[in-house]
Amino acid sequence: MATRKTSKKSELAQAGEHLGTAAKEVGTAVTHKIGSLGDAMSASMKNAKKKVMGQRDQAQRKIGGLVKKAEKQLASAQAQLSKAGAAAERAVVSAEKKLEATKRSTGKKLASLQVSAERKAGALRKAVEKEAAVLKKAVAAKTKASAPKKAVAAKKPAAKAAKAAPAVKKAAARKPAAKKVVAKKAAAKTAK
Repeated sequence: MATRKTSKKSELAQAGEHLGTAAKEVGTAVTHKIGSLGDAMSASMKNAKKKVMGQRDQAQRKIGGLVKKAEKQLASAQAQLSKAGAAAERAVVSAEKKLEATKRSTGKKLASLQVSAERKAGALRKAVEKEAAVLKKAVAAKTKASAPKKAVAAKKPAAKAAKAAPAVKKAAARKPAAKKVVAKKAAAKTAK
């Protein structure tokens, strides 16, 4: 009898096929899972990147605002400094002008005081000279008038001359004293 060949696979082959199919399904499932995990990780990376970029932009805006504020403060400080420097320069120029004006006016006052003192000294000298001339004339007139009286007259003119001599000395002494007083007044005015 003829035996028929059956195309039945052995159980081992079938189990192998089942295992192969199961391995393919597991591989496909793992691939899908890895893909979904990759997509999830990519999405979370995108979200994290967006957050980081947003925080970076916010930090840059804050830094930019701080830089602008600092620049404004620096410009304001520089403007104030330049104003203060200009004011100080104007004050120095004004003080120098006042000093020069004071020097000129003091020099003029001193010169006028010197001229005035010289005039007063000259006037005092002339007055003293006039007084001395008057005294000389008086002494000469008295000596001529008393010349006939020889014995008595010899004593009297000497006595009168002795009396007149202190007056001449006083007049001569007034002249330097007047110069000293005028010089002291001039020195006091220039000191003020």
